[in-house]
Amino acid sequence: MSARTALGRLTGRRAALPRPPEPGTVALSARGLGLRVGGTWLLKDVDLDLAAGSLLAVVGPNGAGKSTLLSLLAGDQPATTGTVHVGGLGVATAHPADLARRRAVLPQRATLSFPFTVADVVAMGRAPWAGTDVEDDDEDAIAHALTAAGMTGFTHRRYPTLSGGEQARASFARVLAQGASVLLLDEPTAALDLRHQEQLMRTARDCADRGQAVLAVLHDLQLAAAYADEIAVLHAGRLVERGEPGTVLTEPLLEEVYRLPIEVYRHPVTGAVMVGPRRHGKGTPTP
Repeated sequence: MSARTALGRLTGRRAALPRPPEPGTVALSARGLGLRVGGTWLLKDVDLDLAAGSLLAVVGPNGAGKSTLLSLLAGDQPATTGTVHVGGLGVATAHPADLARRRAVLPQRATLSFPFTVADVVAMGRAPWAGTDVEDDDEDAIAHALTAAGMTGFTHRRYPTLSGGEQARASFARVLAQGASVLLLDEPTAALDLRHQEQLMRTARDCADRGQAVLAVLHDLQLAAAYADEIAVLHAGRLVERGEPGTVLTEPLLEEVYRLPIEVYRHPVTGAVMVGPRRHGKGTPTP
């Protein structure tokens, strides 16, 4: 029995299939979202809408609450306060298969207990569609995802034998194969070299351009500026700013959030927003 078939028996069931949201309409919505652990609020009072056909980058320093936010949006962790709806379903009460047909999640780290091949891992993304008419599209979806992630030459490799970057790309291919209208990506470029960072973000951008709603947690502000329609800045568990890259990426805001001298300027040829630490020669950033 294949990994996809086994998972499909657990998740597949007859149900009305979701319709992809129209471009520009809200595909995911959160209101008053918060998470408290012990006496500490890791995330508090977050309102967020994610539209079909857009790519939203969530940025902020370590500990700002980025991964916590993504986990709550995905329904992988129950919120202390607030609600999240994806494709009209409340994530707190939705059946796992119904939720998986609407949103796909790329965690920071994927842990597999068995030595599945890359082909098996990517096929797992099709499990939510087992027993539905969409199951007929499995092979095409898997092939397309492998190509988009640059993993066609790795199909027979065992997942544990891959490098960290190769594992990240295989996991991204699984997310693409899932065919959900909402993609939630947690630091998708962290383990990748420069070439594959650009490839992955171009693919995420293509997904948004084709009508999917994409949220990507990113540390690289330059990647966020280059590929996102909007950027949301988290700081100390709160959403402090959101808007187009040229509006949000300002030196005063970034210096306050990152506690580091920041330089923001426009590329002299393309006019693109450029951002990075303010340095003097080869030394450390100006204090």
